Amino acid sequence: MLLESERLIIRDWNDSDLRPSRNMNADPHVMRYFPSVLSSAESDAFVERCKSKIGRDGFSLFPLELKESGKFKGTAGLSPPDYEKPLPFEPCVEIGWRSPVSSWRKGYGSEAARALLGFGFETLGLDEIVSFTATLNKRSARVMERIGLARYHDSDFMHPMIAEGDSLRPHIPYRMQRATWCQSAPCRIHVKQAYTSAIQERSPVRIPSESFSFGTSTIESDAE
Repeated sequence: MLLESERLIIRDWNDSDLRPSRNMNADPHVMRYFPSVLSSAESDAFVERCKSKIGRDGFSLFPLELKESGKFKGTAGLSPPDYEKPLPFEPCVEIGWRSPVSSWRKGYGSEAARALLGFGFETLGLDEIVSFTATLNKRSARVMERIGLARYHDSDFMHPMIAEGDSLRPHIPYRMQRATWCQSAPCRIHVKQAYTSAIQERSPVRIPSESFSFGTSTIESDAE
């Protein structure tokens, strides 16, 4: 897979991504709202699961590469949750992102997510895309709002894979439906043109950032 936004390339995994992924997943600041940091072996296993899902489904979490430098800027993607215990709103496809601290407050997470929303609705033909985070994680929730997702106000839930009594167990879900995507006509037209052009020219899909305007948030920057 290869998507391009204004500043980023969303591409398949390669061996050079392993070290920066390990560093990111071992950082307690990045993993603050996850049950624990990941060891190097756990991080590598996470990458392998992503690669396996890509081979099976054609999509999962992908590495983000900064165009101007080729540097790793985190991960983002679409993926059906596969926890041992199901979420209350499964089946679904989740959009998610994770960035090293050095990439926070630069908008990379939201930029990649916008391109992936276009991929999900226009290429995969999804009817709905969801995201969720710990109730405590206000920064991530603001990113979800910024990219146009709406909160399920009556569907807060306890994450089935987090122990009772853990402050991270309460979660809040967000979603976007195809109808909402389609209401943003300029956005949809630009994305459709980008995919059509890329297919005809056998080139990467380039999504112009100015194509996206949902007007759901006044957040100026994200921390992901």
